[in-house]
Amino acid sequence: MIAAAGFNGKRIALFGLGGSGLATANALLTGGADVVAWDDNPASVSSAAEVGISVADLRKIDWSDVAFLVLAPGVPLTHPKPHWSVELAHAADVEIIGDIEIFARERARRGNKSPFIGITGTNGKSTTSALIAHVLSHAGRDAQLGGNIGKAVLTLDPMTPDRCYVVECSSYQIDLAPTINPTAGILLNITPDHLDRHGTIEHYAGVKEQLVVGSELAIIGVDDSYCVSIAERLEGAGHSVVRISQDCALRDGYFAEGAELKFVREGEVETVGSLAGIGSLRGRHNAQNALAAVAACRHVGLEYPQIQAGLRSFPGLVHRMEQVGRKAGVLFVNDSKATNADAAATALASFDHIYWIAGGLAKEGGIEALREYFPRIAKAYLIGEAAPAFSATLGDGVNYEISETLDNAVAHAASEAGGDPAEDSVVLFSPACASFDQYKNFEIRGNAFRDAVLAMDGVKAVGAST
Repeated sequence: MIAAAGFNGKRIALFGLGGSGLATANALLTGGADVVAWDDNPASVSSAAEVGISVADLRKIDWSDVAFLVLAPGVPLTHPKPHWSVELAHAADVEIIGDIEIFARERARRGNKSPFIGITGTNGKSTTSALIAHVLSHAGRDAQLGGNIGKAVLTLDPMTPDRCYVVECSSYQIDLAPTINPTAGILLNITPDHLDRHGTIEHYAGVKEQLVVGSELAIIGVDDSYCVSIAERLEGAGHSVVRISQDCALRDGYFAEGAELKFVREGEVETVGSLAGIGSLRGRHNAQNALAAVAACRHVGLEYPQIQAGLRSFPGLVHRMEQVGRKAGVLFVNDSKATNADAAATALASFDHIYWIAGGLAKEGGIEALREYFPRIAKAYLIGEAAPAFSATLGDGVNYEISETLDNAVAHAASEAGGDPAEDSVVLFSPACASFDQYKNFEIRGNAFRDAVLAMDGVKAVGAST
């Protein structure tokens, strides 16, 4: 645990007693703060009280002696309207912060000596975070991974100068972290997302920008117009900026040329790594993730050969282009995290001969946006509520069946892919749908796919799940 000693003696109101809220309360208490906590869920309040956290309805406390409101990231700060606890804090002129901000202030209190790599972006931040932590660990560094992935940030091991923190940051968390200041801050990309929480794409982009504004080095993907503008604005203001691109050669920065990773400065181009043969980093989107990892790891002291060794040994993340197993020449890939068409597009673009399992609870627009990838699909196996609509979109252009259930789809796809003479067949589970019609969440859905694959005779397990 990282004890929040900088808050010693301060009166802290805390709202939101989920996992990260409880962790934050414990870190504040361990650091000597006076914490009073609350939640809209009575069960969460009871659970907190049972472990010794002081609880009281924040509508009934005296706000005159409260130094901070610590807000759980899932609680509305501005849109669609501020939560009632936020309104109380504003009325009392109390600063509102979150657990990432507490981490940043504790690090600053210690002289910012612990390397801190912060990662954000609409897509790819979990894979990039896990990849950076893996590369650092593979090179013998003490890498702590947390934030929006895995562990709450304040549950990570205590800060030391040689301990590196790799922290995935959602827009919700950044919005509550006004002094966030990574050693290397990564902004991968910006596309419209969470607009119900942020109101407009411009506000959403502005929140994301906060991560790199405070960074010693800003590593920015420049394959979308929002990030291009942010990079130009920061550079114009004198910030140190490194650009990365999966799409094109840059004048300065890191870019991908096929599977090769390049670095260019003042016209001099150097090959710094390669993704050739690394199945866990297949696809153009993973080129961007790898480039960000290269730039960040280089900034905190790793050499390119060390970074390449880490890239090559990266097992990938579960449910995100996860290589589950092989049977003869057929690869089985679990991309259950692809809960919309945009996410499924990156998976479909990564293979040429696909037995595609898709469906679930459809999002607006269905799979119409995936039409350009239909020639890659040998056959589609449709499940869940979306099956009829998806079949209508596929029409006569793609061979398909309505399998109804995931077990049926896996069995049928494995049988037909196994009989295909093509050498590069893949059974790809990339649903382009939410899971809620048949599964509680995408993790349970992905586990069901993995279990069905590994239960088949002759499958050799590979990838992140092993």
